[in-house]
Amino acid sequence: YTDYTVHHLIILWNECIKANAKSCGECIQVGAKCGWCTDPFLKQGEATSTRCDELESLRKRGCSGAKVENPRGSQEALKNKTVTNRNKGAKKLRPEDITQIQPQKLTLSLRSGEPQSFNLKFKRAEDYPIDLYYLMDLSYSMKDDLENVKNLGTQLMLEMSKITSDFRIGFGSFVEKTVMPYISTTPAKLLNPCTGDQNCTSPFSYKNVLKLTSNGQEFNTLVGRQQISGNLDSPEGGFDAIMQVAVCGEHIGWRNVTRLLVFSTDAGFHFAGDGKLGGIVLPNDGKCHLENNMYTMSHYYDYPSIAHLVQKLSDNNIQTIFAITEEFQPVYKELKNLIPKSAVGTLSANSSNVINLIIDAYNSLSSEVILENSKLAEGVTIAYQSRCKNGVTGEGEMGRKCSNISIGDEVSFTISITAKQCPKMGKPETIKIKPLGFTEEVEIALNFICECDCHKNGTENSDICHKGNGTYECGACRCNEGRIGRHCECSTNEVTSEDLDKNCRKDNGTDICSNNGDCVCGTCECKKRENPEERYSGKFCDCDNFNCDRSNNKLCGGHGHCECRVCICDANWTGSACDCSLDTTTCLASNKQICNGRGTCECGTCKCTDPKFQGPTCEICPTCPGVCAEHKECVQCRAFGTGEKKETCERDCSYFNLIKVKDRDKLPQPGQAFPLMHCKERDANDCWFYYTYAVNNNTEKEVHVVETLDCPAGPDIIPIVAGVVAGIVLIGLALLLIWKLLMIIHDRREFAKFEKEKMNAKWDTGENPIYKSAVTTVVNPKYEGK
Repeated sequence: YTDYTVHHLIILWNECIKANAKSCGECIQVGAKCGWCTDPFLKQGEATSTRCDELESLRKRGCSGAKVENPRGSQEALKNKTVTNRNKGAKKLRPEDITQIQPQKLTLSLRSGEPQSFNLKFKRAEDYPIDLYYLMDLSYSMKDDLENVKNLGTQLMLEMSKITSDFRIGFGSFVEKTVMPYISTTPAKLLNPCTGDQNCTSPFSYKNVLKLTSNGQEFNTLVGRQQISGNLDSPEGGFDAIMQVAVCGEHIGWRNVTRLLVFSTDAGFHFAGDGKLGGIVLPNDGKCHLENNMYTMSHYYDYPSIAHLVQKLSDNNIQTIFAITEEFQPVYKELKNLIPKSAVGTLSANSSNVINLIIDAYNSLSSEVILENSKLAEGVTIAYQSRCKNGVTGEGEMGRKCSNISIGDEVSFTISITAKQCPKMGKPETIKIKPLGFTEEVEIALNFICECDCHKNGTENSDICHKGNGTYECGACRCNEGRIGRHCECSTNEVTSEDLDKNCRKDNGTDICSNNGDCVCGTCECKKRENPEERYSGKFCDCDNFNCDRSNNKLCGGHGHCECRVCICDANWTGSACDCSLDTTTCLASNKQICNGRGTCECGTCKCTDPKFQGPTCEICPTCPGVCAEHKECVQCRAFGTGEKKETCERDCSYFNLIKVKDRDKLPQPGQAFPLMHCKERDANDCWFYYTYAVNNNTEKEVHVVETLDCPAGPDIIPIVAGVVAGIVLIGLALLLIWKLLMIIHDRREFAKFEKEKMNAKWDTGENPIYKSAVTTVVNPKYEGK
């Protein structure tokens, strides 16, 4: 997107303009960004509702900050007692003197759309008092469990003394509604519902056996006197009992301390609607009906629903521990998910592990804090952010809770409350925030800012508002019912009359308010646009501030403002779109001459008069001698990664755009709109590379280079060696032949000479005087010639 488009998209969300607020009070309820200008700054034709706008927009339109009504929210702590720091061995404090949550009381003033945030601290106090009420199923199947519970009082007192020095315990029991088909109503079975020789007490719904007490021995004594009873169906009436324990605080003896309810059974439960089996259709009323510590309305009211129980347990800050046998664990685990601050433990068949179960469940419940708030007023929202132990944080629903909290640990929550609108009549509201299972709470009084401060100074029936037809407040008239107009000058019955419409037609034309507004009381009230910075104005709404010429997609080039469709340019700018700069500094060349003396400066841009020169200041000459040598090293390093500048190529040679082509035919050719220089250079390896250099019409330097080097071919070694060897051999043979030929010629000459001398020689015949013949003749004497 362009800057203008993004700006326009953002402005479309301006809720202040869209609200069409007629008064300051309506304006500030639109959102926290909206303000109301009390200054008489409106132009002719602008409606009163245009006084409501975003603060920055009002400032740009000429409204001074002192005249903008923009009340802000606030908060005040009325009670802010610090959390209690004490040890178990310290002086004993009354429960009401122990503080685990801070602050305790606040007042918030809320402006619509503006959140008010505050921090809430929670710290688990050491040695905090505990009330525990043991509610037990006394149907026949729990007979062996009762025996183990009889000594629970003193044993549990001993164990809980390790946690708190202020512990109280109570006991209650339940069986079932005393009507068919839950129990047998025959006289004999009403006296003893058990079979055989078993001695059981009469069936009952709920009995408060022992009010909360710190005497463990009394618990053992009274529980020891209890007898098992019986009923017909498997599910029990435990929900009736839980409801009475929750709402009968005076009978049970609950204090404002940690309240634990241990619910022990080996069976399921009846809930709302099951009473129809016994003809009971009235919903449970959630009230206390104990007489002589017995629930007397089980035959009259149905079982409570789970949601009803959740509400009453939460209202009375009771944490529930379900001690359930293995068989019904899945059922009660599902129930636990529906009841906040509850736990489920597995009860052994005879309840022998009940103490460990209670201790473990208490530690589990007390290690987690979950914040809840009372019902919020319409249009009010609340958000939580937790900062728990070990730096763990949470938001949303997880921001309500912190886990793994030990005694003495401190955690904090940031709570933000936002009003989306003013409630009816603008009356104050009160909400309460508390940790589930704890009696302490934060009380928050909410006051809503529904009117501006200037509203108090309004003048009713003011003469400014056409003879008292409205209240003049916050710089504008708030018209009485039935009156309209900027000054309440017309009644609603007059606004469409033909006579008044004539005053809204320019030059007696047909268009009312130039089709850009409405005729109200004979006066044009111009329409508002989605963009609050765009406005119609004028007597006939025939002017606007957004239909002027644009440059670079900006109104008046961003160097002026639009008035009645004509650009009013800033200093040093001219033109219909204020896009022509009168400043010549952008045309100065490095030699301080305007356009290097080879052009003229027009609208801050050089127009070069010498066609050989280009660039923003007419200093670039792509066809001048020396251009190729000047750019050789940079082209070489960028295109081929070689040359003297290959180490500094990125720093020194990024001033042009490099475009590679496959061969010389693809290089740009002369005849384009801008000058072009063809270059041929040789590198250190005697290879040639070809490129063109030009400066395009956007003053960008472009280099087109052939991507392959033109290098001379290397010699073929084998033929050369073979030729040399063959040459040597041939020369040798030739020399031998020449030598042989010369020798033959020489010998023939010598032989001829010899023959000639031989022919010329004269020989004499004679005997050698010393010659002796080699033949000797010997005659054998005895040879007789035979």
